[in-house]
Amino acid sequence: MNDLANKRVLVAGGAGFIGSHLVDALTAAGAVPVVIDNFHTGDATLVDHLDDLEVLEHDIIRPIPDSLGAVDLIYNLACPAAPLHYQADPLRTWRTSVYGTDNLVEYARKHGARFVQSSTSEVYGDPLISPQREDYTGNVSMHGIRACYDEGKRAAETLLMDMIRTYDLDIRIARLFNTYGPRMALNDGRVVPNFVRQALAGEPLTVYGHGQQTRCFCYVADTVEALMRLGGRDGLQGLVVNIGSDVEQTVYSLAEAVAELLEVPLRTEECPMPQDDPQLRRPDLTRARERLDWRATTPLRTGLARVVEHFRGNAAIQTRQPA
Repeated sequence: MNDLANKRVLVAGGAGFIGSHLVDALTAAGAVPVVIDNFHTGDATLVDHLDDLEVLEHDIIRPIPDSLGAVDLIYNLACPAAPLHYQADPLRTWRTSVYGTDNLVEYARKHGARFVQSSTSEVYGDPLISPQREDYTGNVSMHGIRACYDEGKRAAETLLMDMIRTYDLDIRIARLFNTYGPRMALNDGRVVPNFVRQALAGEPLTVYGHGQQTRCFCYVADTVEALMRLGGRDGLQGLVVNIGSDVEQTVYSLAEAVAELLEVPLRTEECPMPQDDPQLRRPDLTRARERLDWRATTPLRTGLARVVEHFRGNAAIQTRQPA
């Protein structure tokens, strides 16, 4: 499979933030995407602009129905990724990550399909090294409130590696770092939509701790391009690869950037740090450059401007004058 044209591609979680952008990119590349989503956090309106798109409402915790038919490639993006969402139902989160991945990869085995897993930087936990390389095994709490997601994704990677060793399946794993962009949920609790929503509404920007924890923000189109290369290229069986930006900055500096972009005074409200919130996030992207010939290219200010444009006019944002 040297490209994705005319390939039937199953996107689990295809009505979500990243998934819907991936479906758009697959369509533009001449693939035939099929969306499977339980709409627990997905939104059908994110893909309803695509004519003749096949959409199956189904929870991947249950086996994938044979009626779906044969596919050439499966992308698994089916799991809530925002802490507010995945902590709201931690048992469902873990089962989606583990049982859901098992059901999808069994479907891939049945049809001889390539498989791309959307994993996460959270497999590194609160890292003790920076930048984080793919061979770093992490510093993860097994019992904290984030463990349902962190450990669920780690267990899914274990399963997939054993599927390669046992059945010689063509599986690739992408560890995504802080993807942002249009179509993010307005109130999902992640820092970019939080800051943009609060700034548009004339509210103080909520900063946890003193805002000195670091993140590297990757615009969604860049993430999707990496996923397309990961799924479309031959010779990548077993590849585990970090996908993100390596431009590290503090959360407080992101607040400054949002305020500057919207030309509003920077007002912040400090809150206690959430349990197990990582202090460092910066991927080593050597492998992505060498194996995918990929790097993130969208400047943060450009991406933030697109998020602002997406949220402007949203009736859920009630503008008020600063006190």
